This record gives sequence, structure tokens and C-alpha cells, in this order.
Amino acid sequence: MNRFDYFRPSSIAEAVVAGAEPGSAYLAGGTNLLDLLKVGIERPERVVDISRLPGLDRIEWLADGGVRIGSLVRNADLAYDPRFARTFPAVAEALLSGASAQLRNAATVGGNLLQRTRCAYFHDRASACNRRAPGSGCDAREGENRLHAVLGWSEHCIATHPSDFCVPLVALDAVVEVEGPRGAREVVLDALHLLPGVTPELETALEPGELIVALRLPAQAAAFSRRARYLKLRERTSYAFAVVSAAAALDIEGGVIREARLALGGVAAKPWRAREAEASLEGAPPSEEAFAKAAELALAEARPSGDNAFKIELARRILARALTLAFEGTPAAMPALPASPFATTSGATHAA
Repeated sequence: MNRFDYFRPSSIAEAVVAGAEPGSAYLAGGTNLLDLLKVGIERPERVVDISRLPGLDRIEWLADGGVRIGSLVRNADLAYDPRFARTFPAVAEALLSGASAQLRNAATVGGNLLQRTRCAYFHDRASACNRRAPGSGCDAREGENRLHAVLGWSEHCIATHPSDFCVPLVALDAVVEVEGPRGAREVVLDALHLLPGVTPELETALEPGELIVALRLPAQAAAFSRRARYLKLRERTSYAFAVVSAAAALDIEGGVIREARLALGGVAAKPWRAREAEASLEGAPPSEEAFAKAAELALAEARPSGDNAFKIELARRILARALTLAFEGTPAAMPALPASPFATTSGATHAA
């Protein structure tokens, strides 16, 4: 770990001024940044500690039925907020699918949105990684790549985005509120994370010094509260990142699907919104055939980036399964995850 200056601002304005200085990094919960500092992936000259900025740790319900979540709200606090869990159950389910209870108590909403990839080659400084060192190459292309991207990847980077939380958020049209040197602006979450293309080192649409201050879910997203699920498939049942995951939400009226929202995780460098698949479901009666067709459309452009062709079929299956469970209805109580001490079944409902 390199030596760095430490600064704790007392306001958002102070934080942005400090964060805009070259070589600065924002620190909130630190569950990702500290790991990267320890192994020398992040080497900031200045750490700007925003963890005590006032007003960013609140969950605010808006007059129109939407919700505004401060960037310093802890993952656990949001997941267990009764009104939030009732209104946006798939988001709460995704939060509880990530990491351990201890990490969820420390991790923040803003930090979760900005997680760096867990690609082993990104974390190994002896390996070539264009995301970490632009122009150095991508050792993952010819290396151990069975868990890498099948959508949106390029020859320059085949990493995946690790967040569970972001997958249902993208499906529900979440918006990120940002403060920066040039003032305040909003970014639709689906546009926050970038695909690698020829510049994989550009991971988000944030400009230097910009700080996420809040996340907003629109009132329209609450229409899916009765039929929304998040499913995650992992190689071990506890504390693992997704091999593939899926968020599905349905609004059904008169025996037909009025609107559908679908997104996939673990398949690309960003949470993957499946808009064509959504369109195929609108106006159709919910059925196994309709869900299978939507899953096929969602993965129509998928292609292996290495030894990972199996992920395409897994993603199809988990998306169809998520749709089936969403159609069956949001459970009254959040089901215990596999390996949880509270689980009473084998956890088969969380498998594709």
C-alpha cells in the first residue's frame, strides 16, 4: 500500500473540490476500495473520506410514491427497511444475496454501484489487464475464463460486473444523482456502467471528481411489487459472486402481461437490461412458452469469450425461472438464501 494524504470533508461541496484533484479517491464503507489498496491496484495520492457527510444516510419517500436513497445508506439497512422491502422486493432480495451480513452492515449504496470487477487478472498485478493498465493486453482471453462475459465484451476486456444490487435496479429504471465540479446532474443507472469496447479502463460515465449522492427509484417501479424476484446462481452457496443472475418483474392485468422488466447479472461488464425480451412478453398471457421465448431473446446476441459457453444456457434457464417465480408472486416473507442458518429447505428455488 502506498502512502497517501487523508482528508475528511464536512460538506458535499468540500468533498467534490477535494475529489476533483488528480490522484484522489472517495472512501465510504471501504469494502471494495480497501481491498484494492492492500494489493496495490488502487494507489491514490489522496483519500477523501465521505463516510460522515451529513444527509446522505437517509431513505426518503417521495410524494409521488418513489424513493430517494442516500449514497451512504448501508446495504443491510436498506434491505431490512420494511416499506422498502415491500415496495421493491427484488431489490431487497438482491441486496441480501450479496456478500456476508458483516459486509452488508458496512457496505454503502453508492459504493455498491461503483464496485470494480472481480476478474482475477484485474486483481493480479503480474497479469496483463487493459482495465487496470491500458494497452497491456488481456490475459483472461487465453486464461481461466469460464466465469467471464458472454454479452457486450470485446477483445480488450471480457470482465463482468459483480453487483447483485444493480441488476434489479437497472430493470426498474433507477436513476443516480451526482454532484461534481460542474454542478449536479442525473444519470440513468443503465447508462452509468460502460461496456469495454477499446477503452475498458473507462468503467463508468462519471467525470473526474463526481460523487454519487443518491439513488432514486421511480414510483412506476412500485407497480411490480406483487410479482418481482431476483435469482442468483453461484458456484458455492455462500458469499460468492454470481455465475449468472436474473431480475424479473411482471405487471399482470386481465390475465395478460401488461409490462415486464428483465435484467441479467454476471454476463457482461454492466448489468444487462433485456429490453427485446421485455417487449416480447407485453400483451402475452404468462406461460412457460412465453418465458422461454423471452429467455432466448435475452441471450440472442450472447457468444462465449472463452471456455464459458455454458453460461449462455445457464442465463436462459435462470431468467425463465425468475419469470416463473415472479408470476407465482412475491413471497410474503423473503426466503432464506442457501446456506443460511434460517433455511428450512435445500435452497432449490434459488437454482436454475
